[in-house]
Amino acid sequence: MKLETIAIHAGTKITDSHKPAVQPITLATTFEHHEESLIYARAANPNRNALENVLAKLEHGEVAAAFSSGNAAGMSVFQALSPGDHIIAPDDMYHGLRNQLTGIFQGILTVDFVDMTQSENVSKAIKKETALIWIETPSNPLLKISNIKEICEIAQRNSIKVVCDNTFATPVFQNPLLLGADIVMHSTTKYLGGHSDIMGGALIGKSDDMFWEKIRNVQISGGAIPSPFDCYMLTRSIKTLPYRMKGHAEHAGIIATFLQNHADVEKVYYPGLKDHQGHATATSQMSGFGGMLSFLVKGGAEKADLVISKLKYFTNATSLGGVESLIERRAASEGPDTKTPQNLIRVSVGLEHLDDLLEDLDQALK
Repeated sequence: MKLETIAIHAGTKITDSHKPAVQPITLATTFEHHEESLIYARAANPNRNALENVLAKLEHGEVAAAFSSGNAAGMSVFQALSPGDHIIAPDDMYHGLRNQLTGIFQGILTVDFVDMTQSENVSKAIKKETALIWIETPSNPLLKISNIKEICEIAQRNSIKVVCDNTFATPVFQNPLLLGADIVMHSTTKYLGGHSDIMGGALIGKSDDMFWEKIRNVQISGGAIPSPFDCYMLTRSIKTLPYRMKGHAEHAGIIATFLQNHADVEKVYYPGLKDHQGHATATSQMSGFGGMLSFLVKGGAEKADLVISKLKYFTNATSLGGVESLIERRAASEGPDTKTPQNLIRVSVGLEHLDDLLEDLDQALK
């Protein structure tokens, strides 16, 4: 099956004897004991099984595990490591997972944050205790690009696991498992959900190995699982993912060029721009550049806040990936320890008419 067909059909597993065209929602928490019984909903549920199947197929993986949030998915990887293990992570990393490493896992795991746009920095950071390399590309919020294949080759030579956060790119535009990664992570709250009304996370594994079994144990024993309704809604949303992403990427590319040529914009971060530092690498490993961009507005934090306040069609809100355009001054959301420039505005470009979005940005900047 091709991508669009996988998105529509791989999440449909009919267990109802009436054979409905759409999988029903199974709310049961327990199941009658028999040879193929699911036993208990924390371990498995028909809707979650269907969701995990379509996720695995989209990312070319053997196995998948769905979680109640992206943070829960990421944390399960860290929980599957052993005390004293060392992690190499990107210097521009989603702050929720970064805060886990520097807070919750402080004293349990060690971590070095490096600029992964230069693969040699990863090699230099490897220690004998290094057990995991965490890649995030494109990164949040600076849209940095890491060379997945190069980093995975480094990891394989040193017997180190690689997990790649593929939230910004989605499986529509990038498949890290095909480039050598062991596991792909998604905040399914974002583009896979696509409508700002589902919270979820997922991991997709290249193979069902011992490390994956540890992650699965964390999922089942820890119990941070999505509800049957959320699994149903997410599976439904994934059916339109390939077509939504084409629109997001088309709009983002045009808006990035518009902002790059605007007198009130200092710098634009979007891997589809030819002068982006990671453009060549992005072109080699992505089939599209996604719907996320960031830019520096001239005038500092106050000017950035003013611009956002003047917008009509961009909602000033955290999160991303919905059909509606979202915008925020990212440093204000990340808190006092942020390393993000105070005048950086992050944009999740939606599917409104492009002319309306361009006119709105122009009037706000002026």
